[in-house]
Order: sequence, then C-alpha cells, then structure tokens
Amino acid sequence: MADLSTAIRDALLTAEPRDKVMATRRLVREWRKGRLPAQFTVEMPDRPAWPDRLELLHPGQMPKRGRGGSERNRIALWHSLAHIEFVAIDLALDIVGRFGGQMGDAFVADFLAVAADEAIHFALIERKLNRMGASYTDLPAHDGLWSAAQDTAGDVAARLAIVPMVLEARGLDVTPATLERVQAQGDENGARILKRILDDEIRHVRAGSTHFEEICRRRGESAEIYWKMLVKRHFRGALKPPFNDSARLAAGLSRPAYEALA
Repeated sequence: MADLSTAIRDALLTAEPRDKVMATRRLVREWRKGRLPAQFTVEMPDRPAWPDRLELLHPGQMPKRGRGGSERNRIALWHSLAHIEFVAIDLALDIVGRFGGQMGDAFVADFLAVAADEAIHFALIERKLNRMGASYTDLPAHDGLWSAAQDTAGDVAARLAIVPMVLEARGLDVTPATLERVQAQGDENGARILKRILDDEIRHVRAGSTHFEEICRRRGESAEIYWKMLVKRHFRGALKPPFNDSARLAAGLSRPAYEALA
C-alpha cells in the first residue's frame, strides 16, 4: 500500500490542473478513511509539475491588469486568482509531505484540509473562467509564490512564517476590496466564490499561526520576535497596509508584529 508521502509526491508531479485537483481530493479522502498511512518515506520534488502551456514570467514582467469591468479585465482577474489557488494546492501538499513527519498528526490534518480547500477553490474559479470562454493557462502567470516555498524548504518555521502568515495573510487584506468590486459589477456568483475563499483563508492562516506558535514554544523563542526575524530573512517583498485587522485577528496574527514590518 502506498503511504501519504508517496501520494503527495504523485499529486505534486501531476501537471494537468483538473488531474491535480482530483489527485489531491482523492488522497485527502483516502487518508481520512484510514486507507493511506501517515508515513513519510519519499522526498518531495524541488518543484511541482505545472502545465507545459502555462507561460511563467518574473513578477516584474507581468502585464498590468486593468481594474475596469471589461470582459478582458475580468478574465485577467479570475485567471490571476486561479493561478494563486492552483499554486496553493501544491504549497499545502508540499508542507505536509516535507514536514509532516516531524510535526505530527494535527499538523498533517490541518494542512491536508487546506489542500482540499485550495483544490475546491481552484475548481470553482476554473469553472467560472470556462463560463467566460476562457481557461487557466490562457494568460501568463508569475512564479513568485513557489519561489517562497523554495526559499523556506529547509525549515518548517520559515515556511509557516512566510507562506500562511505573510502570503496568505495578504489575501485577507486584498480580497474584501476585490469582492466589493466584483459585487459592483453585478457578479453575484463571483462574489460568493470570493466570500468562500476569504472565510477559508482565515482558517488557513490560523493553522499556520497556531503551528508556528507551537514551534516557537518548542524552540524557546518569542513568536513575535522570531516571526519578524524570519520574515526579514526570507521575504523579498514588503508588508503593505492597509491591513484587514479583524480577519488577521481571527487568524491569530499579532498586529504589533506585522505593523512593525509595514
């Protein structure tokens, strides 16, 4: 019988988006039913497989996306969101496969739940793109999200500090404004998708902050001081206000910590 790490590696190396979604949902379902032992016998790949037809650009080379309600701008927005959610599947799988053995059952359960959520998010957005006459991979995408994973591949604390507690937390800040803009365009279906994503992302960031605090307790570190040190060391961008303080509070983030780095 395959173990959890083998199933995760196989899903990470699945390039086609719909196949990756199905592989992710299947492995989570099998693990929850006790059919996939939580054993970690294989290493994770340095990079996941993505579709060959997806054009990847440096973040600084990405075309500027218009903010108007034209069909072209709307497709560009949803394509960008699709890419974020697609990479988020791999980020959640990788953190389990790479660090699950040292972190334990609660960590594995939390981040497999995140992976299942991200797979659903991607499927919802891909379906929306299809109804607009478009598909994921039609437009270029940037590679910045996976660069963060590569930079933190050697330390679970650094991975938690950057991916859930910076990158996903940024989603808490920007999604409400996007949701309002989508609602103003009369897109109630899009608004429902974004509301679901926002609610789920609070739980995702909370999982990251909870396990980060546990690591800090084990290492005898102050969570706030240690997080700021890791962000300065591993995050290439800047933390930019305005912040969604209520969502960040619900996700367990320290306002003095992130405001100090803004």
